[in-house]
Amino acid sequence: MDFILNFIHWSPDPVIFEIGSRGIRWYGLLLATGFLLSYFVLGYLLKKESWVQQRIDALAIYTIVGVVVGLRLGHCLFYDPVHYLSHPLEILKVWEGGLASHGGAVGIILALLLFARKYKLNFWYLIDRVAAVVLLAGSFVRVGNLMNSEIYGVPTKLPWGFQFFRVGDDAALAMKNAVGQCNVADVSCLAQHWPARHPTQLYEGIFYFIAFFALLWLFKRYKDKWKPGVFLGIFLNVVFVFRFFIEFTKESQIEFEGWNFPLDMGQVLSVPFVIFGLWLIFRKRPIKT
Repeated sequence: MDFILNFIHWSPDPVIFEIGSRGIRWYGLLLATGFLLSYFVLGYLLKKESWVQQRIDALAIYTIVGVVVGLRLGHCLFYDPVHYLSHPLEILKVWEGGLASHGGAVGIILALLLFARKYKLNFWYLIDRVAAVVLLAGSFVRVGNLMNSEIYGVPTKLPWGFQFFRVGDDAALAMKNAVGQCNVADVSCLAQHWPARHPTQLYEGIFYFIAFFALLWLFKRYKDKWKPGVFLGIFLNVVFVFRFFIEFTKESQIEFEGWNFPLDMGQVLSVPFVIFGLWLIFRKRPIKT
């Protein structure tokens, strides 16, 4: 990482090292680290409520499977359904990238519904506790996106803009603008023609990390005073109101977002979560499962 012309030159190799023909990627390492730390924090919270380790481990398995399946299916069905429905086996190629956080949220909800029914637990009690820790994993995932140079922002002149040298379209534009002006090997000259972009991965990662500690404090302080589900409602509004507004700094990810549509897909998908969260907060009667 270098600072060139007040911008940050960003071109890390997303692969840490290779084992045979498979590369171990920063994204996978960070995703696993985030899940592991969230598991430890969740285990700590549940042990204080007399949960046994076996049930905590079972909950972790349900949650991880639910979120991974949801993340992948969310990307395939929300962002490129025509391609993946035409080539369904490619849905299984998780290593090629393509995960959607909105799908992960749905996956967690469905997994916890199944877990609550199997172990005869109150679903809202259960999901409040998972919501208290999930943003820790989310912050690591966004750093993984940064290492992959993906989910980046629109061009900016701000001094903390990132020049993503591994982004294909930017590379083509840089080469086109540099013809006749720079030696291709002259990085400093080439960087003058490379668009700097909002590091939206960092914006989200930092926000999720701070929000994790704030929501964890809120949960521990008020969990016995609020009806089950209220904390989830607060969580959904904190996360998806932020997601709605951060999308204004992101580059479009699917085709219809370029058709003068006022909102992008991330914003459209955030609205139902916000509405549901408000209902959970302001409902007058407890919810039965």
